[in-house]
Amino acid sequence: MTNNQRSRWDLGRFWQTLTYFEIIPFINYWQRLFFRRQSKNNYNTRVKMKILVAGGTGGVGKRVVQNLIDNNYSVIALVRDANRGKQILGDRVELFEADLTIPETLKPQMMKGVSAVICCTGTRVQPVEGDTPTREKYYQGIKFYLPEVVDTPEQVEYEGMKNLVKLVSQHIQPTSHQVLFDFTNPTTDIRETWGAVDDVVMGGVSQSNIRLAYDKAIFSGMVSTDNNGGFASVRTRNFTPPLDLSDYEGIEIRVTGDGKRYKFITRCEGKWDGIGYCYSFDTVYNFPTTIRIPFKDLIPVFRAKTVKEAGEFDSSKVYSMQLMLSKFEYDGELNPKFEAGSFSLEVEYIKAYGGKPKPQFVLISSAGVTRPNRPGINLAEEPPAVRMNDQLGGILTWKLRGEEVVKASGLTYTIVRPCALTEKPGNKVLVAEQGDNMRGQVSRDAIAQLCIQAINSPEAVNKTFEVREEDIQGETDWQKLFADLQQD
Repeated sequence: MTNNQRSRWDLGRFWQTLTYFEIIPFINYWQRLFFRRQSKNNYNTRVKMKILVAGGTGGVGKRVVQNLIDNNYSVIALVRDANRGKQILGDRVELFEADLTIPETLKPQMMKGVSAVICCTGTRVQPVEGDTPTREKYYQGIKFYLPEVVDTPEQVEYEGMKNLVKLVSQHIQPTSHQVLFDFTNPTTDIRETWGAVDDVVMGGVSQSNIRLAYDKAIFSGMVSTDNNGGFASVRTRNFTPPLDLSDYEGIEIRVTGDGKRYKFITRCEGKWDGIGYCYSFDTVYNFPTTIRIPFKDLIPVFRAKTVKEAGEFDSSKVYSMQLMLSKFEYDGELNPKFEAGSFSLEVEYIKAYGGKPKPQFVLISSAGVTRPNRPGINLAEEPPAVRMNDQLGGILTWKLRGEEVVKASGLTYTIVRPCALTEKPGNKVLVAEQGDNMRGQVSRDAIAQLCIQAINSPEAVNKTFEVREEDIQGETDWQKLFADLQQD
């Protein structure tokens, strides 16, 4: 093809690519200075799991919900009264109105996409004096006020737990996966993260885009070999900070294709035109396919040429991801399924797979559940709930039965037994023990933080423990706290 026969190169799209991905620092600096543009390459994929919080309006539950929101999780709150739930939790939480003691109110749709459940439900207990100024002192543990139960402990702690666990067991997502992009639930972050990188950057005229529709991301366009081109792609801006996927075996993507062969590309360095690690995969026309890409099978490539000296992919620092349709395979070989013209690849999700199991179900129980009627117990030294277990409808006895339901469910779990809960700030170091002999106090804020740490820790799997706070302000070493405990 002579110069006169070359297709017209689109300088405008070339410039859009440079500015969208902030490739030229000098230009980006002046854009932000004069046009007040902010850098957008801050997509936070930090374990963006969807978490179901049962009892989301309770003392601990509302704190768990707020902590999850503050850390960019997607949250579903299970509440008895949706209007009250909205008043307490606001608009950033998806609410499901249900009662654990009434199985027919627990619907499968509330489990859609859920990776973990934090159960903060419990029998309502209040001072006999009612809702008076003494109530605050009661919840602060300042003085003992005669308590009474509002609900029936057997129904809430045991029957309700059976109903919830049955539903969760049928629909929970595996914790060995970490969802990175869930295109069935698009967010503003996702829309602002992916952009086109076509052969226009090398003088070609191919065109592509990515759009969110029909619960999928659709990568489509026209690929052309004019001007020595022949590839179209969409790529993320660099993740800030890079993702640490070292606990996982590889990437899994769910796609519906057009029969063509595509590439998945990721990078463990922040350079724009550095080494990419590639994996080619074939699609079946109009048929959903799950593609698994082991990190060990990724091929180091620079501009479609393999770089053997680059070594294996470092999954502890994943900077970006890319989907590409190209006429080239590697080292001058051609893509055997390439055809110039229109193309379309629908993507449902991108996730990391093969990780260590993490807790699917975190239950907030209570210290003292094994102490009622335990031989050798000195009731004078025990907290009110133990001394008055029978008068309170056997609340601790039924909590223990609820724990047994969770343990027998087959779910990976963490059972937290807090000592006396208070409204104090959660700024003290926590101590955990096993054997149910611990006494003391602990802040509801601190228990909320502990629950969120637990759902991310393989060290917390299948462990039951009591927890209290020390009289020392400081940060808790969460990894050590969980690692020092024995599995049930």
